[in-house]
Amino acid sequence: MNELEQAGLARLRDGWISGGAAFELAPAEWKDVAAAASPDEQERRLLAIAAQALDVALRPTAPKTLKRRPALPALAMPMLPERLRPLLRAALKYAADARLKARVATLVASRGFVLHPMDWMPAASDQESPEVYAPWVDWQAGADGEKQSRREQLTAETWDDFYPAARRTALVDLRRTTPALARTLIETKGAGEPAEVRLALVELMRFGLGADDVPFLKSLSADRSGKVRELAGRLLARLGEHGNPADGGSEDPTAELAAFIEEGKSGFIRRRTIYAPMKLKSPAQQARRADLFASCYFGDLVARFGKTEPDFIGAWQFGVDDNADRFLVLMVSVSGSDAAVACLADRLVAEGGKLPLLALQLMLRLDSGRKRLLISQILNDPQNLHALNLVEGAEAGWLEWGDFAKGKTLSALRSAISGDNDVMKRSAEQHLEAIGFLATAATAEKLIGEVVTAGLPPASPSLSLLRLNAALAENRSQSDR
Repeated sequence: MNELEQAGLARLRDGWISGGAAFELAPAEWKDVAAAASPDEQERRLLAIAAQALDVALRPTAPKTLKRRPALPALAMPMLPERLRPLLRAALKYAADARLKARVATLVASRGFVLHPMDWMPAASDQESPEVYAPWVDWQAGADGEKQSRREQLTAETWDDFYPAARRTALVDLRRTTPALARTLIETKGAGEPAEVRLALVELMRFGLGADDVPFLKSLSADRSGKVRELAGRLLARLGEHGNPADGGSEDPTAELAAFIEEGKSGFIRRRTIYAPMKLKSPAQQARRADLFASCYFGDLVARFGKTEPDFIGAWQFGVDDNADRFLVLMVSVSGSDAAVACLADRLVAEGGKLPLLALQLMLRLDSGRKRLLISQILNDPQNLHALNLVEGAEAGWLEWGDFAKGKTLSALRSAISGDNDVMKRSAEQHLEAIGFLATAATAEKLIGEVVTAGLPPASPSLSLLRLNAALAENRSQSDR
């Protein structure tokens, strides 16, 4: 409808509003349609034409930039039952950031359900959401509906039919089952990808990493991306391959780092070798030591002292320098062997106190048993509970009531909730959210009763994840009928 027709329609409307006839105000084309009728019928016909014009002709046209999206892909799990969505929305509302919201989705996925897209959707760049949401991640990134619907196996021929999240999921599965096939795909197809994509693909080599991967990882020393070369070097170091990571500067950075560590003896009868960080004299030395810990490989460092990785970890004197302890743990997490990671985690947990918090840096490389043991150790010391919100890679829904109640956390939560210190109460409520992710449904239900008895209001938002957890136990394998 052009501007002249819009003006004529406005005059008709004004005439009707004032209570008079509008025939004489109508455009000439409209008069031809109504001229042969009686005066009352003329007005009715004009009204019908005007209504049609308002309903159809005045609709705004879609902008040229608007694109039709394919339908949202169906996921491999059923949708959360409708009756549980209010509890879910309460838990999502209480979750303070995207990482904690993804943790809610992880708990629900562990019980066999996915969330309604109107309640929560992963972002196109989301790497924290459960693998079941990979089709939605790719849909957010603009994935083609036809490709989304395919269920082909990832091969060199179907590589381009997979969008990033689905491809990542498929490669992780292949690395766990047939690592050689996944390695071949990463090697042949990844070479033509941009640097950030190559880096993400090489990072997947950590799954099922083994001696057969050494030739490919060594070939990456010629990669045009410095980040890819660095990552490949660290993966090789995990496999016991020694090398100098220096890229200019010092000729032997590992020797320079070793000079910051003192070797000594301990014990009167059975003398044993110990290692401790030297006392530094200036901020410049502190900065240089930090850089060396970040750039050198753990296997190269212990080789300077003629020790194995587990022996060096057992001889390290924790508590002498907190920064050096943290740097050492980070070093092991990125370049230590699997045996070194397990040894270090076991020692930190056994030492207790604040040391188990350092082991959180190792979480992504720990097996299920060690992850649970570490978290249980943190739960046993109320002073360390704040670290639960920093945990990455933890499993959902495994903490049994018996293991939880025998520690000190339950009594600490009761005391904080029943006390008069508002700061401690708020901290306790934050801890309840973290425990709500870790607990079994039975544990969640019992804990709700305990803290409500201690004085927490039954409607407190901090109980939202615990309530959702407990409710997920009911008909967990069924959706709404």
